[in-house]
Amino acid sequence: MPTLGLELPLDHDWGDSRLRADRAAGRPFGVPDLSRHAGLARLADDLGFAALWVRDVPLYDPEHFGDAGSVFETFTHLGHLAAVTERAVLGTAAVVLPLRRPLLVAKAAATVDALSGGRFVLGLASGDRPVEYPLSGADFHSRGATFREGVETLRAAWAARSGDEGMSLPALGLDAGRRLEVLPKPTGPSIPIAVAGHAQQSAEWISRNADASLNYPRPIGALRLRTQEWRELTGEAPKPYLTPMQLDLLEDPAAPATAIRLGLRTGRAALVEHLRAMGELGVSHVSFNLRPSDRPIDEVLKELADTVLPDFPSF
Repeated sequence: MPTLGLELPLDHDWGDSRLRADRAAGRPFGVPDLSRHAGLARLADDLGFAALWVRDVPLYDPEHFGDAGSVFETFTHLGHLAAVTERAVLGTAAVVLPLRRPLLVAKAAATVDALSGGRFVLGLASGDRPVEYPLSGADFHSRGATFREGVETLRAAWAARSGDEGMSLPALGLDAGRRLEVLPKPTGPSIPIAVAGHAQQSAEWISRNADASLNYPRPIGALRLRTQEWRELTGEAPKPYLTPMQLDLLEDPAAPATAIRLGLRTGRAALVEHLRAMGELGVSHVSFNLRPSDRPIDEVLKELADTVLPDFPSF
């Protein structure tokens, strides 16, 4: 069965009541209220949610995209979350690697890993918003090759240690005689990498180079095909398959599940049934995006913790 986590921001700014209030007050769509972000993250950690995920949205594009994501700069936010939580895994869903300098990503990721005591998973994406690329000095059409090179650099930076035999710094384009390395080092041999979607790569490349697959939710039939393919590619010990899901948890526990964009509007009984079906197909982790909810977030968190989390593994 899957573990259950949450996608930040912990707000309900896409719920009908909040949308009406924001329109009346002239507040922009897609910019969440972050005034309680630390307290809600701490509550989620205390309640036993397995992970907290942040999105990487470099630029707010109200006309063509309309969502500011988690708002805060990704790694700064994660460093803060490392300080206010104790157990939940912290993850990115996902950092747009071709827009960033890979060595700096390696350092930032290892820093979060160290500050959190090894609770970090680095989700990576190739990005799908062309406007961001020229503004970042990057080429949109070559982002697939840039992504592959970036992943290679990350692995090399985390593995390289001064004086070690087989030091991998030459993979970064450095003279083998130079005693240069990226610090800090990860708490383990490397930092787990989850590749979001296809990232302009083949499924075979992802299965070899990623530690997990991170994918949008699908209807059960399509999910069965995708998880079966992932299991076949990753062998006898399948790597984790992770998926986010938008969730509007209704107050009526017996309310049937109906589809919404990238998720469900449902009571808790049908939610548990759906999550079990996902687990039987091989989904390792589901992260809930609660923004479509019309209920206070802390109320939804407590109901999930009391009535849904007990049926699923914690970590």
